[in-house]
Amino acid sequence: MPASVGFPGSLQRVRLRNGLDVILAVDRRSPTVSVWVWYRVGSVNEHPGITGVSHWVEHMMFQGSPHFRKGEIDRAIFSVGGTSNAFTDNDFTAYFATVPKEHFEIPLRIELDRMVGARLDAGDSDRERDVILSEREGNENRPEFRVEEELHALAFRRHPYGWDPLGTVGDMARMPTSAVADYYHRYYGPRNALLVVAGGFEPRSTLGWIRNRFGRVRRVGSPTLVDAKEPAIRGPRRSQLAGPGSTPIVVIGWPAPAFSDPKAATALLLDQVLGGETSLFSPQPFWSRSSEHPNARLYRILVRTGLAVRASSDYRPRRYPGLFTLHAQASPRILIERVEEALQEEIRRLRREGPSSSEWADARAIIARGARLAYEGSTRAGFRLGFFGANGALARERVLLQQVLRVSRAEARKEARRLFSVESSVTVRYEPEGSPVLG
Repeated sequence: MPASVGFPGSLQRVRLRNGLDVILAVDRRSPTVSVWVWYRVGSVNEHPGITGVSHWVEHMMFQGSPHFRKGEIDRAIFSVGGTSNAFTDNDFTAYFATVPKEHFEIPLRIELDRMVGARLDAGDSDRERDVILSEREGNENRPEFRVEEELHALAFRRHPYGWDPLGTVGDMARMPTSAVADYYHRYYGPRNALLVVAGGFEPRSTLGWIRNRFGRVRRVGSPTLVDAKEPAIRGPRRSQLAGPGSTPIVVIGWPAPAFSDPKAATALLLDQVLGGETSLFSPQPFWSRSSEHPNARLYRILVRTGLAVRASSDYRPRRYPGLFTLHAQASPRILIERVEEALQEEIRRLRREGPSSSEWADARAIIARGARLAYEGSTRAGFRLGFFGANGALARERVLLQQVLRVSRAEARKEARRLFSVESSVTVRYEPEGSPVLG
């Protein structure tokens, strides 16, 4: 594996007495500093009745704190030419700001302030509830969102991966605003947090600043591990949706290995072969949906032949076993049955023959190149270090990449046979209402 893989500067990791993990990633060439706080809490820590509360807390974290009144958090960052955002995932919630390096204390002060004193006014919470319900309504107008939500509900009957971080409409509409404060005070604290500072800064004085201020925060934060285990899928599951849209969509999913599972390496390579990109080792920023690639197997089989306008795969290793999915959107006036059969035939061929030698060589080369480029810029570095740090170990990235580059074609064929079983598949189709088809 190339020695250049990984963060290009110096790394230091410490844990404060109150449980806060800190990663300092110094790249003196960088003109910016990116400050991230990762809370190891997300929709996986919810339950029916409070689904969506993690995302609701995320919104409230921008409503102000003891030293930053409402609206001042964004103004403080934007006034120095910085950027700021946050996102809620199944396994974590992350907050970040990237600023010119001479202003890096501003985001540190913001994160310190809202870690201990986020403003959770009931009136503001109710207004943010309406914002989130509107956000969800907008997503429901997208067939892709409806299909993904249905797929996870079908695949996970016990595990909390079964609902989207936006929560259900019923829960978000009925949940009392007190649930937001309860959730924040239960989980948000240094014991569940990882602070990442990446870019051009002086590490010794920065660590002293962090120890002196963050170190005073009380040691709070309930455990976030989830005991729920999803039973094996014994027999294919299917669902059919209909609604507005232009062309039909089909998504097929299979139970997939967790982040710590040795089988994750092979699944990442299979994702690369099928879809042309695997998000964990990609130069694309953050945790975005994998893009389509003309040289990928699914694109060649479905898009180039005119059966589909889009075709991709997606596998994102998570804290717990998740899903490996295939996505295809039929070309106008093409029956979705033809598209699904083409997907299934390609999976049968992969199980039977495994990847070709050229596909395998290309996949490993692309993953290695993506890993080298993934740390470009302080914001990407902060995301990547935070993601691996929040999932247990920074060393896991290097080990996982080594495993990926060592997997043989025979091992890939064996894993494809295990992973892509018909009996464990979950399929969702979406048919636009009133759209004509040719067949």
